[in-house]
Amino acid sequence: MGYFGDASRLEDTGARMQLTLYTDYSLRVLIYLGLKDEGLATITEISDNYDISRNHLVKVVHNLSNNGFIHTVRGKGGGMRLAFAPEDINVGAVVRSTENNFNIVECFDRENSTCPITPVCALKGALKEASRNFIAVLDRYTLADVLINRDELAASFKSIKIHEKPPVSGVLHS
Repeated sequence: MGYFGDASRLEDTGARMQLTLYTDYSLRVLIYLGLKDEGLATITEISDNYDISRNHLVKVVHNLSNNGFIHTVRGKGGGMRLAFAPEDINVGAVVRSTENNFNIVECFDRENSTCPITPVCALKGALKEASRNFIAVLDRYTLADVLINRDELAASFKSIKIHEKPPVSGVLHS
């Protein structure tokens, strides 16, 4: 097999599709809220626990609320919580709602592409397939899947206390 033919080399080099920080922060907010058993979380609380900019989180929370993933309560004593149970929040849907595009190469952007081989390039098809498969994998996961190690996740934060939650009826956990 040629130098580039060995797919295991991708793991060694760190090659990956990359999401924006905006999407990363959106997923982090949902993870935090999914761990919070009682009450509302605040932007400051989440910002402090992740050590990320409060200003960035204001925009992220606004978008998550507009897209229906979280409920927000304004005013004194306000905050946010998940709008749905974690098993009803699809990771792929969150990513699609937070990413502006999936133009992993310039030629995917028809308006701004300057590549002269775009009309005849066969690589474009392979990259489009890879992009579709990337999202298809994320579509197979829910927030509940991401929260499978609740205790370990909660232990990473300063202010989350985990209460034992009964398994969702009809769902088998191995």
